[in-house]
Amino acid sequence: MLIVDDQDMIREGLGVALRQYQDIEIIGMAGNGAEAVIMARDLRPDVVLMDLKMPVMDGIQATRQITMQLTGIQVIILTSYDTDYWVFEGVRAGAQGYLLKGSSLEAVVAAIHAVQRGESQLDPAIARKVLNAFRHTAPKAEPPAEQELPLKPLTERESEILELIAQGYSNKEIAARLCLTGGTIRNHSSKIFTKLHAYDRTQAVIKAARRGIVKLWSSAST
Repeated sequence: MLIVDDQDMIREGLGVALRQYQDIEIIGMAGNGAEAVIMARDLRPDVVLMDLKMPVMDGIQATRQITMQLTGIQVIILTSYDTDYWVFEGVRAGAQGYLLKGSSLEAVVAAIHAVQRGESQLDPAIARKVLNAFRHTAPKAEPPAEQELPLKPLTERESEILELIAQGYSNKEIAARLCLTGGTIRNHSSKIFTKLHAYDRTQAVIKAARRGIVKLWSSAST
């Protein structure tokens, strides 16, 4: 993994925090986008944790170059900025994840694992922006046949867990709030994804919000 941030304390702090996870290896750190592109080309990390506002080359430009030139590298934007410009340019540049710096360490680790599996991971506030933009720009059309599939009703417990997922809580946090084990939460989440025809947390929340099952919440950091 490559960590990119122009602030030494944040860069080093992330490195220290993430090194406690045995399945995450930090192979490099960069202080700006230009360094990130060079190091990504040389080191070929699986995942790049990318800041946005940096000198020499910003995170949008660096993300675009990395995703266009280097296949197999997944970029997660980790930033303090949640304005429309940065969000949509980051997604257009090819980022698979977009998290805010107020996110918990568990959320960052979950995003790393998710993008390695080929999934996307968005902060709930960012997912709401993307959904709202889709609502305003998507042309009216008949939905594809697979979207016509009826959804199986969620149980009371599954609905409760889905609401907490929509609020941005990690599985560990949900387990603590509901006095359940992490394995039980994972099992319920898997059943929720199956019933909503979703492949990850973000898609499940968006599909549920579009059908009025839950509402999208802004993250606690906003």
